[in-house]
Amino acid sequence: MKPTLPKGTRDFLPSEVKKRRYIFDTIRSVFESYGYDPIETPVMESLTTLTGKYGDEGDQLLFKVLNNGDYLNKADAKALEEKNSQKLISSISKRGLRYDLTVPFARFVVMHQNEIQFPFKRYQIQQVWRADRPQKGRYQEFYQCDADIVGSDSLMYEAELTAIYDTAFNKLGISVTIKYNNRKILYGITEAAGVADRFRDITVCIDKLDKIGEEGVRKELEKNSIESKAVDVILTLLKVKDINDLILPFESSETGQEGLNETKEFLSYLSRYNSKNSIVFDPTLARGLSYYTGCIFEVVADDIVMGSIGGGGRYADLTGVFGLKGVSGVGISFGAERIYDVMLELGLFDDISAVSSQVIILTFDKECHSYAFSKANDLRNAGIETEVYPSPVKMKKQMKYANSKGIPNVIIIGDEEMKSGRFTLKEMESGKSDQYSIKEIIEKLGTK
Repeated sequence: MKPTLPKGTRDFLPSEVKKRRYIFDTIRSVFESYGYDPIETPVMESLTTLTGKYGDEGDQLLFKVLNNGDYLNKADAKALEEKNSQKLISSISKRGLRYDLTVPFARFVVMHQNEIQFPFKRYQIQQVWRADRPQKGRYQEFYQCDADIVGSDSLMYEAELTAIYDTAFNKLGISVTIKYNNRKILYGITEAAGVADRFRDITVCIDKLDKIGEEGVRKELEKNSIESKAVDVILTLLKVKDINDLILPFESSETGQEGLNETKEFLSYLSRYNSKNSIVFDPTLARGLSYYTGCIFEVVADDIVMGSIGGGGRYADLTGVFGLKGVSGVGISFGAERIYDVMLELGLFDDISAVSSQVIILTFDKECHSYAFSKANDLRNAGIETEVYPSPVKMKKQMKYANSKGIPNVIIIGDEEMKSGRFTLKEMESGKSDQYSIKEIIEKLGTK
């Protein structure tokens, strides 16, 4: 049988895992520096938890998990006969792989509301799955790194999350532009165009602007029965660069004015933060997920075309669908897979070592090999990553292995070394070698 991977998934070699771990550790350190606590949730959620939270297009991208056992035994016979997959799903699948970390977090908050303190600040670094078409920077299985706050309406948190983006990407060495908008501003635009009743359809179209361009969005809107005059108003207001230029168009839109006021308050907090990256207002930013209700964010890399590498926003009542009303939240997500690809292309991993061991012990015979096992533990206990070659074969073969793995130091143990307690330490890059006691080797390698 020829081994294969499901489309949209990847294996990672040790060197790749180390680079990815560097990303996760960097982001984790920033989250914790702002007082966020870690949680984890299951890879599977009930479909009732997931469906209806991401919009129609998002629901289509959910991976469904078949019921255990003979799942066809309780299948909807009529739907099966008609080959109606939409009707059939509810009878053969009760669970799905999580699409993101935000909806499961809302479910988590409701279920654990008596065990957490509000406002609750959490971060989560786990995998998610989407049945999307695989392409550059887009996979069906990928990691998200999320930070959220629930239980507060304070717009200080929007500014804090922006600062987290700025800090983390600066630490990773990626120059980015952090875009912001407000869903209420988008609603104000649809009200100004007289088509607020079509808000959801319109935002889905606007969200495609960077992919299909202005003319593409015009055609999409008109295809959705939005009159040409209204389309003109929408496209004109989407070109505004200063939120003050929306005051007049929003004079009859209470929601739009609320969006402008929220944005100004957010910016007043942000004015006290010295950003290292660009932070810009972008009225075309829509964030197609239907649960966003206020400020929204998106992050793009400046030096490479990759699509968004982060996004998020305010959701006024996401926990409400699970029975906990009036609990506002706001959060952001880092797209770890795209961040990895960006750093790879920009050569930002050059200083990250792919070497698994700092030293390897090579031996001449069985007795030396057994002795080396104990000495390796001495080195490990001193915090030095150490391995022992598995058998005392020809020294040339052992050396070749050490070279192929890029291990920087080799300790050679023979009869004389065991008797004297002094061991040959060879630096592979320079070729220099000398004899040292284990204590001296620990002191020497521990300083590097």
